[in-house]
Amino acid sequence: MDFNLNNLTSSSAPAEVQHTPVLILGSGPAGLAAALYTARANLNPVLLTGMELGGQVSLTYTVENYPGFPEGVGGTQLIELFQKQAEHFGAKVVMDTASAVDLSSRPFHVKTYGAEYTADVLIVSTGATPLHLNIPGEAALTGRGVSYCATCDGWFFKDKEVVVVGGGDSALEEALFLTRYAKFVTIVHRRDALRAGALLQKRARENPKIKFIWNTVVTEVLGQQAVQAVRLQNKVTGEVTDFPTQGIFIFIGHQPNTQLFAGQLELDGRGYIKTDVTMHTNVPGVFVAGEAGDPHYRQVITSAGMGAAAGIQATRFIEEHSV
Repeated sequence: MDFNLNNLTSSSAPAEVQHTPVLILGSGPAGLAAALYTARANLNPVLLTGMELGGQVSLTYTVENYPGFPEGVGGTQLIELFQKQAEHFGAKVVMDTASAVDLSSRPFHVKTYGAEYTADVLIVSTGATPLHLNIPGEAALTGRGVSYCATCDGWFFKDKEVVVVGGGDSALEEALFLTRYAKFVTIVHRRDALRAGALLQKRARENPKIKFIWNTVVTEVLGQQAVQAVRLQNKVTGEVTDFPTQGIFIFIGHQPNTQLFAGQLELDGRGYIKTDVTMHTNVPGVFVAGEAGDPHYRQVITSAGMGAAAGIQATRFIEEHSV
């Protein structure tokens, strides 16, 4: 990657370069846990929040599977607690987003929309974004019947009828999970055959709570205060119908927020950052935590655990390299 630090700043008002031992990109559970651990090591980390403080969990109305909260906790409230704890030990949380990085040498260079940083260690916790259908009603009813996480929200649909969109492993895994709560689960798939593995297909087809609608796409989510139905269009016949449902779970994939690191960090075929068991990337001094490097679990607790591990390893790296 061609990179010129002089090009990172405006020619009319160059920003002063700020140095920090640890720079953390992303303010979800992974980033804030990393900030907590490195702050407690007296490294005075700087955390750049990204576009939204808290990432995806801040959009979750209630988190009921994070230990220590038997009655559940609001996603926004949980992030506020994470942030308060990290700041208590000296972490600095900055509302800004990285726009360019240079990982070719240490200290690493990072430009944001409002500043420039150099850092001895970089922790990438930029997360992943669920792919959306981008149809009318989807955004307005997110959190009110539209969900992208059965593990997070399935409990709220006890004895209700829900729709799952997708035909891959994630869609079937989540559909099977939802049968623990829902009365019926209808899988809507745009093709006449599933892409999921054979075992998952067998389990789904044999589950009496699951049924399928083939060759069909969802074109609109209907409802005022909550989801009441979805509008379906058959791809073969063109027929349009309104299908009553109380929830729609969309599992058509995730897009890791790692485009900024293409060509500098090693990514897998889906764009997730490759990491070893110590959260280290292929670039010494660069660590990854949370969904940017986790295509499997995507849970608050696993992201926080990865953040803690990255924070510990970042601290050891600084000690060992005397940077």
